[in-house]
Amino acid sequence: MQQILPDLWETEVERPAPGLNTHAYLLTRPQGNILFYNTSKDSAWPVIQELGGISLQLLSHQDEVGQPLQLIRERFGAKLGIHELERDAAAKFCEPDLLFSESGPLIEGVDIIHTPGHTPGSTCFQVTGQDGLVYLFTGDTLYRAEGGDWRAGMIDGYSNRPQLQSSLHKLRTLAPDVVISSAFSGDASHQRLKDNEWQKLLDDALAELG
Repeated sequence: MQQILPDLWETEVERPAPGLNTHAYLLTRPQGNILFYNTSKDSAWPVIQELGGISLQLLSHQDEVGQPLQLIRERFGAKLGIHELERDAAAKFCEPDLLFSESGPLIEGVDIIHTPGHTPGSTCFQVTGQDGLVYLFTGDTLYRAEGGDWRAGMIDGYSNRPQLQSSLHKLRTLAPDVVISSAFSGDASHQRLKDNEWQKLLDDALAELG
């Protein structure tokens, strides 16, 4: 694992398919650490333990489910959260404790944003970090591609284009400082944004989506 911000740690990269990379992210908080997305890398467990464990694991959508969910619960006692429309996929491995339905506050400092399109229950998470920075975890709704471009997670025959377009317009109204996707195809899944950069990134992603 490596530390990328004062309160945010990135797990070792995983490559579940050719050209597809993933990380999970641990947000350290006095009121309990949160793991965003999922990881199967055993090398993360000792570091996470030293950092205070995991109180809550949040999944952005069903593509992140897998056997590690149960392992994480057993090792750290972590509760699991996912959108209610993705509940059945997660429950094959671990029964969720928290099911989201509408956008809004989840716990202190964490807002859920329902962004259907990539999958029906795709959810983004907006978090206020330690230094007042706003982190936006976009799952696969918006991912960082090779070359640093951000693209909509549209998969023909799997995703819903009109819903995804609407979700990107919703995200465009936000003002994050750091954006962190789940899957990525470039050299990194996160980016610190400059002033007024976010809207242009979303406009480019919407233009490419069509």
